[in-house]
Amino acid sequence: MRYTNEATDVMNAGNFQYRIIGDDLQMLEVRLAPGEEIIGEAGAMMYMEPGIEFESKMGKRPGGGGGGLLGGIMNAGARMLAGESIFVTHFENTSNQNQIVAFSSEAPGKIVSIDLGGLGGTVLAQRDAFLCGSGDTGITVAFQRNLGAGFFGGEGFILQKVQGDGHIFMSAGGTIIERNLQGERLRVDSGCIVAFQEGIEYDIQRAGNLKSMFAGGEGLFLATLQGHGKVWLQSMPIGRLAHHIYSKMPSSQ
Repeated sequence: MRYTNEATDVMNAGNFQYRIIGDDLQMLEVRLAPGEEIIGEAGAMMYMEPGIEFESKMGKRPGGGGGGLLGGIMNAGARMLAGESIFVTHFENTSNQNQIVAFSSEAPGKIVSIDLGGLGGTVLAQRDAFLCGSGDTGITVAFQRNLGAGFFGGEGFILQKVQGDGHIFMSAGGTIIERNLQGERLRVDSGCIVAFQEGIEYDIQRAGNLKSMFAGGEGLFLATLQGHGKVWLQSMPIGRLAHHIYSKMPSSQ
């Protein structure tokens, strides 16, 4: 079957091809070769062709290692504590010709492709940022060791550790900005972080002096990223969007 909107560029990602369709409300089409597999977060699938079979399984540990039954249970428990589904869905092309499966995010925004193999194999991402990825992708929860990040990090406290050798796709609210840090320090609203390469130091620090903290409108604490590697930021975190919509709703009184 041909892609639906041929005007959209088709990109290669390892053994499969993909297209990101749309502008501010994007979706993703992936064309799997026979026997090829891709995994997606529960509920991310939009549509699929008849040759695609799917099955929900407990999320793999980083690197695709099984870790046995106990490892799977511990990983599932950590994902539950983080507010994530304990399952990911595996989509496999069981036919003898190319087949398409499509995914969409839960909020208005952009989808970005990340080549894990070309970035050392690991990124740390905000919860809910992972959309789908190659069948060898491993996902678990990375709790921050720093107590400051734990108590004040908000959305940035609990991160997904995504590891593998193939491509993954992240979804984000608003516009995605990619920064390449060369040792400098970047201070960011923690909710605006989509993902960053492993090895970049992540911390939560006080936002200026007391006057700035309470009168500046930027919150009491900011996330600090420092090191060498790529960082992906989003202009409209879903939490900020939800808060803005709620603030405009008429009162019931």
